[in-house]
Amino acid sequence: MSPTVDDLRNEIREAVGRYERVESTAFTKEALAAICEEVGYDIGSNGLPSKPEMRAGILWRIGERDEVDPEASANAFRKAELEAVAAALRDE
Repeated sequence: MSPTVDDLRNEIREAVGRYERVESTAFTKEALAAICEEVGYDIGSNGLPSKPEMRAGILWRIGERDEVDPEASANAFRKAELEAVAAALRDE
């Protein structure tokens, strides 16, 4: 049986040193920043960028997108994207 979206989010959280969550929630800005750091996407030092920008950067760094396009990442990660992020973090 394939992992659920919640399972994938928690696997990703744990892989970047965040805590597992019992309730189903999307990633916080801080969790996205931790994922960015882990995959090597530089978010700069002037505060945290928007969630869409960080999601786009993560997907670009792991090879799921050809460019960083925040408009294409306006919504939370889809299951296939979570699977790709989780796989990339397993390979790190």
